Amino acid sequence: MGKRVGVLMGGWGEEREISLKTGEAVVAALETLGHTVTRVFAGPGLDRALRAADIEVAFLALHGRMGEDGRVQGLLELLELPYTGSGVLASALAMDKPMAKKLFQLHNLATPRGYRVAREDAERALELHGDSGFPCVVKPAKGGSSVGLSVVHDAGALVPAVAQACRFGGEALVERFVKGQEVTVGILGDSVLGSCEVAFPREGFDYEAKYRGGTQYFLPPRLSDTRRVNVESLALAAYRALGCRGYGRVDLLCSDTENDVVLEVNTLPGFTPSSLLPKIAARAGLDFPALVQGVLERATRDESHVTEAAPVAPVPLRIAR
Repeated sequence: MGKRVGVLMGGWGEEREISLKTGEAVVAALETLGHTVTRVFAGPGLDRALRAADIEVAFLALHGRMGEDGRVQGLLELLELPYTGSGVLASALAMDKPMAKKLFQLHNLATPRGYRVAREDAERALELHGDSGFPCVVKPAKGGSSVGLSVVHDAGALVPAVAQACRFGGEALVERFVKGQEVTVGILGDSVLGSCEVAFPREGFDYEAKYRGGTQYFLPPRLSDTRRVNVESLALAAYRALGCRGYGRVDLLCSDTENDVVLEVNTLPGFTPSSLLPKIAARAGLDFPALVQGVLERATRDESHVTEAAPVAPVPLRIAR
């Protein structure tokens, strides 16, 4: 039987355009599957819009800040609505890239060395950089779709790159540059769907490369079978380290020195025609509607159950004399 599904799209941030494309693609797929679909446009008054919508489950087609970072998930928890993707804590951890790196390191998962720079410290970026060396990668500490990403080759370009990244959320992450193949791994539930190598026409898989064309995709990646399996296992370990659920996509770099490192976990990856997860799913035998249905079936809530304790008899108060 079809469900009453609210597709949350739009949002507040710089990824609104991509979210709207994802949302419309998901709406079309859900309707072909026989679900009753309501478009819910995220923005001011979202709580009122959700209360007014006659839905039983929320499909999150949001990306980036104020959508993928746990805040909307927290609202849905309060409204007691199941939703797609990871819960509040995992969403917040994955969106905060420097914090996610700490969790990866705690679980002994290789990740490029990096540090956080706040907007007010942008002018001190060279001092903070110390002997980290160049080239390095600068990107928003909290964000997605590769918005605000730069590859910096010399000291003179570092401060402007940090200032640019800080425009999107107020903080930047500066990471050691790792030369190699960029590979992304798709996950549905708690299983790997497959992986894809992304070969782009210039350094850094930035917004232009991702959405304006010119990028090549290799499914499976151009790796040996043994290395591909290891990379996919590393991705699943990173996904589990953050406590993710439902589905996701993990980005990694396979270096020329045979070392593989985790970059980040995307808890609400895109569902646009150029998105990577649908490409991976298609090779695994799941067409777009089947992938959407698989994500919807895993919608849930954090929902902790508290067992009521038996009444405790009051203890008489004794006063020492």
